Amino acid sequence: MTIMKHLCILFLTLLLVHPAHAQTPATQRQIQYLSGRDNHPTVKWDFYCTSGRKSGFWTTIAVPSCWEQQGFGLYNYGRDYKTYGKNFRFADEQGLYKHSFTVPAAWRGRRVEIVFEGSMTDTEVKVNGAVAGAIHQGAFYRFKYDITDKLRFGEANLLEVKVSKMSAEPSVNNAERLADYWVFGGIFRPVYLQSYPQQYAENVAIDARANGSFTLRANVRNLKQATQLQADILDLTGHIIGTTSAAVAAGDTVTRLSTTIKNPRQWTSETPTLYRARLTLRTGPETLYQTTETFGFRTIEVRRGKGIYVNGTQVKMKGTNRHSWWPETGRTLNDSIQLQDVKLLKEMNMNAVRMSHYPPDAEFLHLCDSLGLYVLDELAGWQKFYSTRAGTPLVRSMVEKDQNHPSIIFWDNGNEGGTNKELDAVFTQYDLTKRPVIHPHHRPGNAASGIDCNHYEDYYSTQKILSDSLIYMPTEFLHSQDDGGGGAGLADMWELHWKAQRSGGGFLWALIDEGIVRTDEHNIIDVNGVNAPDGLVGPHREKEGSFFAIREIFSPIHITLKELPAKFDGKVEIENRYHFTNLSQCFFQWELVNFRKPSDPFAGSITQKKSRIKSPTLAPLATSKLNLELPKDWRSYDAIVLSAFDPAKNLVYKWTWKTGGNAKLLDGVLAPAAKDKPAVQVAETDSTLSLTASNISVTFNKTNGHLSGVKGNNGDKLSFTNGPVLVAGTATFTGLKHHAEPDGEVVEASYSGDLKTVRWKMHATGWLQLDYEYSLTGDLPFTGLSFSYPENFVIGAKWLGQGPYRAWKNRLAGTTLNVWENANNNTQTAAAPWIYPEFKGYFADIAWMEFNTVEGAFLVASPDKNLFVRRFNFYGLTGIKPQPGLPIGDISFLDGIPPIGTKLGLNIDQHPEKLGPNSEPNHLTGAPTKRTLYFYFGLPPTDSKPQPYIAPTKDDLF
Repeated sequence: MTIMKHLCILFLTLLLVHPAHAQTPATQRQIQYLSGRDNHPTVKWDFYCTSGRKSGFWTTIAVPSCWEQQGFGLYNYGRDYKTYGKNFRFADEQGLYKHSFTVPAAWRGRRVEIVFEGSMTDTEVKVNGAVAGAIHQGAFYRFKYDITDKLRFGEANLLEVKVSKMSAEPSVNNAERLADYWVFGGIFRPVYLQSYPQQYAENVAIDARANGSFTLRANVRNLKQATQLQADILDLTGHIIGTTSAAVAAGDTVTRLSTTIKNPRQWTSETPTLYRARLTLRTGPETLYQTTETFGFRTIEVRRGKGIYVNGTQVKMKGTNRHSWWPETGRTLNDSIQLQDVKLLKEMNMNAVRMSHYPPDAEFLHLCDSLGLYVLDELAGWQKFYSTRAGTPLVRSMVEKDQNHPSIIFWDNGNEGGTNKELDAVFTQYDLTKRPVIHPHHRPGNAASGIDCNHYEDYYSTQKILSDSLIYMPTEFLHSQDDGGGGAGLADMWELHWKAQRSGGGFLWALIDEGIVRTDEHNIIDVNGVNAPDGLVGPHREKEGSFFAIREIFSPIHITLKELPAKFDGKVEIENRYHFTNLSQCFFQWELVNFRKPSDPFAGSITQKKSRIKSPTLAPLATSKLNLELPKDWRSYDAIVLSAFDPAKNLVYKWTWKTGGNAKLLDGVLAPAAKDKPAVQVAETDSTLSLTASNISVTFNKTNGHLSGVKGNNGDKLSFTNGPVLVAGTATFTGLKHHAEPDGEVVEASYSGDLKTVRWKMHATGWLQLDYEYSLTGDLPFTGLSFSYPENFVIGAKWLGQGPYRAWKNRLAGTTLNVWENANNNTQTAAAPWIYPEFKGYFADIAWMEFNTVEGAFLVASPDKNLFVRRFNFYGLTGIKPQPGLPIGDISFLDGIPPIGTKLGLNIDQHPEKLGPNSEPNHLTGAPTKRTLYFYFGLPPTDSKPQPYIAPTKDDLF
């Protein structure tokens, strides 16, 4: 089923769950919104803020909203008490709301409730001057009042709401506001009226198991006579597949129904099949009330010491933590944002998401049900917890709101010490399905339900935990602040989890950089220093490099082939890492492509041939070989591109392999030899040696052997100088000599130390060849050579290699071989201006790279494999000293690059090497490293014609 079909079904379901009252029969719940349904459009209410910005007078405010984003009050980050010390005081303004509304006269005689989906924080409600009920305490929870006796039907009514940003209950502030996230004030989720007939059912809970057993529990209200409660079970085409009923006596308050459905389609993240239960309360032929609930048949088991099982199959969570967030509106979202986030998670090949650190909007959970994600639904509590008195009604509210979502597999009781263990039993009391309750924690020894969720263990401590008796499922790991963590170190960590019996998978921290548009600071996006930029995507969901690395590492169609073997037979080793899907349900497509040349104004490749191939029948967890069924001439093209699609026709991942080495890719690019060119001209002074050919000149400094001057074929100077410099090891210059050869002029610089050979050759075509060799011993962050070039002169770059995102030693996944192009930008990952991909960084497997500058262009190429190019000054992770350190110079040609650590890695002495084998430094044994580079200063001549730009078509997707 495609995502579009899922969304159509979801839409029909939501119409049944949330009908507009004008279209709803009197025997059903009817809804009238008093606010907007989300952050657009909203409804204006009268508003008075008691302190801070725009305070002391009545005006209007959009509802729902966080009032700071409407220009009222003051901002606080939850950890401001640490930043500003003992004299700090949280902003504690109050917001006074007024709104006039009319209740339909037809509602007279019905029960009417006012419902708040979320209000920060203490909320007092009055209707027509009368208090609706006790003040609600707790920001992220649905609450409601029966206001039937306070309404004037068919007339104007006045709603008054007082919202206190800080709670009068200390434990509510401790759990919700002394936290590592932005804290706000205001009615941030919708407000509406709901009306029922006098006799009705509510709090409908469903427990539907994988074996087809179905139990429904409902609270029945105000029954004046004997009635019958009937549940019809419908598939989403509307067909009734089962019915169960029970007699209900007058005065009863709770009833249960049960039946068994034969061979239901089971709900999993891979097969998110939903059903509906249509519940009818009737007396004789008369229907008193009818409602519909959506659910799925599935069974969750925690088998101690074995794993987490869904429908009898062990599953491992591939997830991240997700805050409810949007930069302009804070925690007030809309349906399109909810959908965008679910689609991002699915695009990363994730199957799970943890709600951090509070229950989300109902719409997000509906999408997880429909599109397929396992959910950890979390009670707020960031390192401090609710008291039992304050927390009990909040747990009840959370469970009663979310209990029928099949996507929710665990309840999280707080976060990192924010767990009141007395509340565990409250979850169990109200949840008909008795889901396991877990304790996300940052210290060992706090396991619950047989699951250890300890946070931020390194690779080697994870190995030890996984060999213990409990299931290990870290609810936070590989902290993704800046460009650290996330996809960096994940390849090793995920293989460890995937192959361990007791692993339950894990959840990366976190999805989104929580940057808020500061309405008090000219609408800058503020991430509160290093506190909030923890995401795999930016505030507006800009995709960072780790996003794509995760997509490859988490791919359920697992292919490890990095380069084609010399005797490639057209078959690729493939592993099925789905839990429930046979690969016969998926499909594959190959393309034979040629890459564009540097002279081509466009980037990318041109598909010459493509074909859809037969999918192998391969059960979950099995391995086999995929026969690409390539044509005989496949080696005549530059590369093979293999795309894999899931049963819903969504791209899972795309792999690209060269059909030959870099020398083949440089055919038509390099032209070092030419018979009809004049000999290279040589000019020499006491301190310099200059070579000129085809209007290109290069000058060497005789005192240090460095390239000291360049003039391009456009006649202008190019400031590419001061190299080669060895970035690691020793090199003492001992002399420079030159001699002519039949095909050019050779310049040899000699050194003592680790740099063994530096040999330049100027060809008559203007190409400058550099051959070098060095030998190093020890553990080093990087190896290779550097040159200098002013970064501010650079306009952009185009290259053939892995891209478009930069790489780290422990984050090579997620990039693809192609011709990429990127304009110079100053993006520091997870900070404004969030322009991705970053221009600066290490770029992998480069065949050629063209730099476009204000002085003209120059091209660098290598026929050797595994060349990394470092572009200018950058860092990956903020710390006392930005990490990792950089090589000397501005542009480097490297054979080894450094790994990157994580935020918490720096704070707790968890250096990158503790994240696994790929995160260790480069181990050098003294063996020689040799490489050839070619330089062309200007735009090289070419016989090939630029290829036209070809826009992708629908056929390119399937």
